[in-house]
Amino acid sequence: MSATTSYTDLTRNVSRNLTPLRTHNADVMQGFGALSKAALAPGALDEKTKELIAMAIGVANRCDACLGFHAKALVRLGATAEEFREMLGVAVYMGGGPSLMYAANALAAYEEFSAAG
Repeated sequence: MSATTSYTDLTRNVSRNLTPLRTHNADVMQGFGALSKAALAPGALDEKTKELIAMAIGVANRCDACLGFHAKALVRLGATAEEFREMLGVAVYMGGGPSLMYAANALAAYEEFSAAG
């Protein structure tokens, strides 16, 4: 992600850029939405835990937009800074050095959405 772009702008732009896919690939997008809803539904794990897992995978896979969307969700779900930093430790463990660099970006996304509160 560019140093001059905020995660708020990034998530807004990605959402806007997905609009044509929602129109021209409606079945795929509806299927992905259903998958997301089912995967994040509370069960043995609550939604916040599932979002922490999703963020860790976003860090390990170096997905900028994932950092923004999952940071925003984690702030909404009340994840604490301590929980967030602990999750980043697991993400770095699983993804190595490149994940360490993205962990710093993930923390910036969390802090941005926390400040916007």
